[in-house]
Formats: sequence, structure tokens, C-alpha cells
Amino acid sequence: MKEFHGVFPYLVSPIDAAGRVKTEVLGRLASDLVKAGVHGLTPLGSTGEFAYLNSEQRTAVVKATIEAAGGRVPVVAGVASTSTADAVAQAKNYERLGADGILAILEAYFPLKDAQTESYFRAIADAVGIPVVLYTNPQFQRSDLSLDVIARLSEHKRIRYIKDASTNTGRLLSIMNRCPDLKVFSASAHIPAAVMLIGGVGWMAGPACIIPKQSVRLYELCRAGKWKEAMALQRGLWRINEVFACFNLAACIKAALQIQGYDVGDPVPPQAALSAEERKIVKAILADIGKRR
Repeated sequence: MKEFHGVFPYLVSPIDAAGRVKTEVLGRLASDLVKAGVHGLTPLGSTGEFAYLNSEQRTAVVKATIEAAGGRVPVVAGVASTSTADAVAQAKNYERLGADGILAILEAYFPLKDAQTESYFRAIADAVGIPVVLYTNPQFQRSDLSLDVIARLSEHKRIRYIKDASTNTGRLLSIMNRCPDLKVFSASAHIPAAVMLIGGVGWMAGPACIIPKQSVRLYELCRAGKWKEAMALQRGLWRINEVFACFNLAACIKAALQIQGYDVGDPVPPQAALSAEERKIVKAILADIGKRR
């Protein structure tokens, strides 16, 4: 199985007014990100608005990403559902399409106990022959992954990574200590350089879509142990994360990509696009960040 590390942008899902996936736009974005040096691509993460798409749209997004990657970098496709059976079906489909890994996400309407949460992720990992990345984001998910559940799941031979978006860096260190074979990716809710310092293997997040070269540079500095330079770059890049915390995530990244010339459209309703004033804020920050290499 392939090893995952480095910068994995969470791709947006460009959807037109008729609900069709703009595969050409997505393909161009994915290809440009690969040319910028990213180490992998992740369609259908939070930035990809997975919760707002139907099965046909999700499949189109994953297929277009895999075709654009062309084997140059691994594609880790997001799988999310309130139903275990549906999640398993998604995972099998994306593996069949050529995905190199699965980002496993749990949606929940009714509260779940640890045993039920664990069984959901275990079923996905049992159903495929490719690596699985656990994803946990307590801010948006009704059922979080406890440390005990993470530890048990880490014993599964295909569950080899976790992306934790809890904002709790201490929790990341606890996961590393408790699960030494489980590799940790930073989320945009964390400071990537800090996560790399304590033992992380990379960054899976939406901001890398719009600042790929700077993100790759940050990763390379961390890998080289050049922490002073890395933190200097990280301080400047953190402004992107700060503005995302103020606005809807998909709306913010789609607006930024539109400013950069990608016709990705607006977020899927009932989400709203950024206002003209909000776009000015994003544009100004992008202009400043663009000076950092």
C-alpha cells in the first residue's frame, strides 16, 4: 500500500446551476495543484461540501480528480454517510474508480455510542484493500472519535492515518503516544508547522488549494528541521486560516479560487457565497500571501 505524507489539498466541488459537476474546472485545478508540488489530492473533504452532494455528484468529483491526477500523486477520496451500508458502498466504488485511499467521515443524526462509531469505521476498512484515513471534526460532527476508539481502530491493518480537526494539539500528541503506528495529518484548525514538530506527517486542508506552493514550502522546511524559517512562513500563512474561521469554509475557498481564475461557482445552497466586502478581505490577504515563497 502507498504511503501518504505531505500536502493534500481538500478540493472544492465545482457545481453549476443545474447541479452538474464542472469536471473540466476541477480537472484543471487538480492538475495545477500537482504541478505546484502537492503530494496528494483529497476530493470530498469538508471543503468539497460532501454533505451537500448526491451520490452521482460525489462519484463525478472523485472520478474527475483521479483522471486529473493521472497517477502522479495519490488520491484519497472522502467517504461520508449516516449509514454504514452506504459508506461501505461509496468506499468500494471509489476504490474501483482508482482511488489510492479513503478518508472516512462519520455523519450522524442520532447520537452514537463508541461501539457504534467504531463499527462504522471498521466496516469501511474491512470493505476495501487501500489505506484508510480516519477523520474527526468535533466542531461539525455529532459523534466524535474517542481516544479509546482511535486506539482500537489503529490496530486495523488498513487504518493507518488520522486527520484530527479538533483544534486540540494536546489531543494529537496523545494520539501519537497512544497509537505509535497511526500517522497524523494536520487540519487547517491546527498550526501545521506545530503538528509537524511533534511528529505529524503532513497537512490535509482546504487552504492548500489556494496557497499550494507556500504550503509545500512550509512542509519542506519542516521536514528539513529548519524550524525558524518554517515558523516565519507559518506566521504569514496563518492569516488564511484566520479568515476561514470568520466565513463559511467552502464559500471562502471558492471565492479565493474565483479570484485566482478558477470558475468553481458558488457554494451549494442553502450556503451563501461571500459578499463583495468579504471577497475584498480574501483578495487582499491572497495578494499579501502571494508575495511569500
